Amino acid sequence: MSEVFRVQLRMQIKPGMEAGFERVWAEVGRSVTGHPANLGQWLARSAEEDGVYYITSDWADEPRFREFERSAGHLAHREKLHPYRSGGSMQTMHVVVHMPAGGE
Repeated sequence: MSEVFRVQLRMQIKPGMEAGFERVWAEVGRSVTGHPANLGQWLARSAEEDGVYYITSDWADEPRFREFERSAGHLAHREKLHPYRSGGSMQTMHVVVHMPAGGE
C-alpha cells in the first residue's frame, strides 16, 4: 500500500475577507474531495495569527495529487480563492506513521 501524501497550505487572507474566504472554500472544496484519490481535507483558522488559515489535504499517493494539481478543475478552484489571499505557502509530505485516537 502507498504512503498517504499530505499537502499543507498556509494562506494569509486579506483583512475583513475571512468570512467570504471560508464560504468560498467550502463551496469549491468539493472539487478536491470529489477526486477519487483524495482522502479528505480540513480548513483550520490559526489561533495565534489573524487572517491565517491552514488547509490540510490527504491523498492516496503523490502522483495522483500531482495529476489533480495540474488539472483544469484545480486551476479554477485556485482562481476563486485568489482574490481573498495576500500570501501563502505549501508544504508536501509523506505520512510515516498514523496513530488513531484511542488505539493501543
